[in-house]
Amino acid sequence: MALNRVFSLVFCAVIILAAPSFAQNADKALQRFDKDGDDRVSKKEWKQSGKSMRGFKKLDANSDGYVTREEFATLFGGGPKQEKATKPVMSSSQSMPKGDYQPSTGNDVIDKEAIDKETLCAISRSKKCSLDPAIKRGLFVTGLEPKFPDHLNCRGIDEFYAKDYTAVRNRTQLHGGIDMPVPWYTPMRFMADGEVVGNYEGFDSYRGREVIVRHSPEDTGIPLWIYSQYAHCDEQPKQQVGQRVKMGDIVCRTGNTGRGKNEVIQSSKRRPAIHFAIWYSKSPRYFPGKGKIIMENGHWMDPNAIFRKQLPLDSYSMRDLPEAEKKIPISVMVEDGELIPAATKLIWPYTCTRK
Repeated sequence: MALNRVFSLVFCAVIILAAPSFAQNADKALQRFDKDGDDRVSKKEWKQSGKSMRGFKKLDANSDGYVTREEFATLFGGGPKQEKATKPVMSSSQSMPKGDYQPSTGNDVIDKEAIDKETLCAISRSKKCSLDPAIKRGLFVTGLEPKFPDHLNCRGIDEFYAKDYTAVRNRTQLHGGIDMPVPWYTPMRFMADGEVVGNYEGFDSYRGREVIVRHSPEDTGIPLWIYSQYAHCDEQPKQQVGQRVKMGDIVCRTGNTGRGKNEVIQSSKRRPAIHFAIWYSKSPRYFPGKGKIIMENGHWMDPNAIFRKQLPLDSYSMRDLPEAEKKIPISVMVEDGELIPAATKLIWPYTCTRK
């Protein structure tokens, strides 16, 4: 056992000391071990190389049984490894200044005083508020599930809507959206046409770097003003507040940003995933709160519900649907750009691949 440990440490040291010709080139590392050409290294391929499995386990950060190019890059200092800190470290290529980016002032932007207290508590979920307003406004389990086209591979959900997070948070908390795990740096995509109303660094947020988009009834074909949230971006999204975006445009690359418990960066063991959330209102007006958009008379929506594309979409109606209707057909974009169905105004925030 001791000999294996020494061998493993020596092997890792050899890889690192081989820089820059090998250690700084994840592609070369992948090429060396990837025998079947699927751009990842399995346990079997690693064993065939004669290397210790301890080295494999060190590289397999998400413990999925494969080492990817990104995981090799982590060893070389260029991957998604994160250190504990009070604030995320921004990319050197980031052109935006630090700080939360507030929506531009316009006819639809209102003062905080114009938002009733119940809505403020329901949407912001401030520490000064109980969860009751949020639950009343739709933040509770509905039982909806996505149903994707049979001939496609699409990204599913591993953290469902309104899941109770109390056990892993410092206070009573429900999940305000859905999470979809993907490989590092997978592009998130806007679900519909719309206008960027918030772009946040999220230093003090579990969600980290994020963008919020407002969609008009004309954008979605649904007679509501809808807000979509895309969080855990690896780098600060480049879209400016007030900018119009198109369905299928890339939001950012998926990462693992946000703080964890005790005001530190998320654990590097946590998988990369989008946090995708939806709110709605009959009014176009909203207040740009600190790190949050508070819409006038706003409500929470299970993100699966919006793909029904017709009213009702509220959580009470979704909860009371017959079980046979709780698997919601999802409209998607395929990686080659095809829309299914062709005339859809809404897509899942990740592209699908053909089987």
